[in-house]
Amino acid sequence: MSRILALISVVCALMLTGCAKTTPRDYTAFMQSKPRSILVLPPVNHSPDVNASHSLLSHVTRPLAEDGYYVLPVAVVEETFKQNGLTTAQDIRAVSVAKLHQIFGADAVLYIDVTDYGTKYRVILSETRVTAKARLVDLRTGQLLWTGGATASNNEQDNNNNSGLIGMLVTAALTQVANNLMDKGHDIAGITSTRLLSADVAGGVLYGPYSPDYGKNNLKI
Repeated sequence: MSRILALISVVCALMLTGCAKTTPRDYTAFMQSKPRSILVLPPVNHSPDVNASHSLLSHVTRPLAEDGYYVLPVAVVEETFKQNGLTTAQDIRAVSVAKLHQIFGADAVLYIDVTDYGTKYRVILSETRVTAKARLVDLRTGQLLWTGGATASNNEQDNNNNSGLIGMLVTAALTQVANNLMDKGHDIAGITSTRLLSADVAGGVLYGPYSPDYGKNNLKI
C-alpha cells in the first residue's frame, strides 16, 4: 500500500510540474521596438479558396486599430504595390523589410498566412473554418517582434446531439449550400482576425500608443 501511495505521489508531482512549466511569452523585443504604425501585407493563401486572402485582409486592420496602432490604408498599400508591378501576395512578401520601410515609412510590418478557409462537408457535419497565423517584424531593424495564430469555426457552439442521423445529414448538406452561397467564411474570418490580433487575448499583440491601455499590458501567455 505504501508503494502505491508513493507512486501516486510521484505521478501527481509530475503532473503538477508539467502544468507549471508553461513558458511566458517574451515581449522584450516588442516593448523595446515601440511600433506606432503597422503595414499589413496581403495574406498568403495556403487554402484552396481564392477568396481567403482578400477576405481576411478586409478584417485584420480593425483589431489592430482598436489596439492603438495606426494601420496604413489597405487600398493605398495595394495600389502602391500594383504601380510597382507587384500583384500577388507571394511577390509582395518577397520585398525586403528595408525596401518596405523606404516606401511606406511604417514602423512594423505584419505578415499573415491563411492555412484554412472555407466550408467542408464531413458526412454528418458541415463546417466553415478559418485558420491563420501571423508575425510582426520591425521594419527598422528586421527583428521579429511577435508571432501568433488563431482559428474560428461556425460549429463551435453547434449541438446536433438531439438530431437523428438523417436529420444531421440533411442539416449538414443544407448548411454547406447556405455557407457557400453567403460566403460564411468571410464572417468567420472576422472572428479569426479578432482572436489573432486583439491585445486583450492570451498571446496577442501589445496595446499600441494610441490606446488608453498603452503601457498597461497584461502580458498573458
